[in-house]
Amino acid sequence: MGMLQRFESRLEQAVSGAFAKAFRSAVQPVELAAALQREVDNSAQILSRNRRLVPNTFTIELSPVDHERLQPYAQTLTDELVEMLREHADEQHYVFAGPVAIDFTEEDDLVTGRFRVRSQATAQVTANASRGRPAPAGRSAATIEVNGTRHPLTPPGLVVGRGAEADLRINDPGVSRRHAEFRVTTGRDGPELSVVDLGSTNGTLVDGKRVTEARLKGGSVVRIGTTDVTVRLADERGQA
Repeated sequence: MGMLQRFESRLEQAVSGAFAKAFRSAVQPVELAAALQREVDNSAQILSRNRRLVPNTFTIELSPVDHERLQPYAQTLTDELVEMLREHADEQHYVFAGPVAIDFTEEDDLVTGRFRVRSQATAQVTANASRGRPAPAGRSAATIEVNGTRHPLTPPGLVVGRGAEADLRINDPGVSRRHAEFRVTTGRDGPELSVVDLGSTNGTLVDGKRVTEARLKGGSVVRIGTTDVTVRLADERGQA
């Protein structure tokens, strides 16, 4: 039995026949499963000979009719789709960038039976409490933004990496244990910022250029692994 057949069988056992009836003339769950597999396959990036990095957050865009029909079964369907993706990743030697998440949204430009899948690699980010307690982001003259969350930059700075010794841990397989250090010094006109690569395996990019050390400014984008870190400076009201 193939993976998609196993997916359908588990789903049939998990929900009543009302699910199949609701989707008889609309988008089918197995179509969503196949589309997620294709999205993962098409987005895979080589990490090493036997490991490829794939997205871990997925948005399935549905028509208003399909979205409404799906809602009573959304959690069950999500659980089965996540399990299917994990099985597929194991078979293909894929590595997810972080915890797998699937969200369903309603899009007015889609007709019944049509859908879209969007994905991105979103690493889990955690501040290392054992490395001290930095000032709250709102009181800092500069912050770094990772996956929508801002973290304060205060002198002398912080180390970003995947290991327990990093001040800010990013669970991205492409990030080294101690990947890069963001350095902060106090200048006459405000904080002076820079980033230093700490001998990482995959290197550090600033605004698309590979660097070993570089000055930073507001809006600078530092890429480590597959994760973008954006530098933010305080505005006129002192909010970073």
